[in-house]
Amino acid sequence: MDNDLDQALDAVGPRLRALRRQRETTLADLSAATGISVSTLSRLESGARRPTLEQLLPLARAHGVTLDELVDAPPTGDPRIHLRPVTRHGMTMLPLTRRAGGIQAYKLVIPASSRPREPDPQTHEGYEWLYVLNGRLRLVLGEHDLVLSPGEAAEFDTRVPHWFGVADAEPVEFLSLFGKQGERAHLRARPKTQHSPGPPD
Repeated sequence: MDNDLDQALDAVGPRLRALRRQRETTLADLSAATGISVSTLSRLESGARRPTLEQLLPLARAHGVTLDELVDAPPTGDPRIHLRPVTRHGMTMLPLTRRAGGIQAYKLVIPASSRPREPDPQTHEGYEWLYVLNGRLRLVLGEHDLVLSPGEAAEFDTRVPHWFGVADAEPVEFLSLFGKQGERAHLRARPKTQHSPGPPD
């Protein structure tokens, strides 16, 4: 077994303890949920026993985290998320959640461009909520062509053809919450040119 794997497995104990305390779960509760004895759980958390894959899988499920989060965790049990940016189609995505399933949160950054990309709407299962932090975001959603400014938000069913990009030559930063549940599409975005409530489009 190599040193990297040794270190990763040694880090699991403190992380297991931090996760359990964070969720205010007792060893007895965790034992009932996983089928692993209280004494074994205690030894795993203290580092006196190294976990096997058969033990890690039910523990990850019980704590609502991914297996790689358990194994690739800081040895101190640090609860902070260690972000790993991903760049796709010229856009940087920073994951803000690391749980398996459920709502996924991202911070997205689209760099400034002298030649904005042409919209190429896509569809997929799910539901998305966007919130603009900085810059201006162009959102093409079905027949709508919107520009969202900082502080504005939109939410929509992702089965509706959609695309987003920079609205001008400035970069844009925004938050995205994405879930796989299919819900009815509706928008919540203030009108671009006025601040008082106006009639719906």
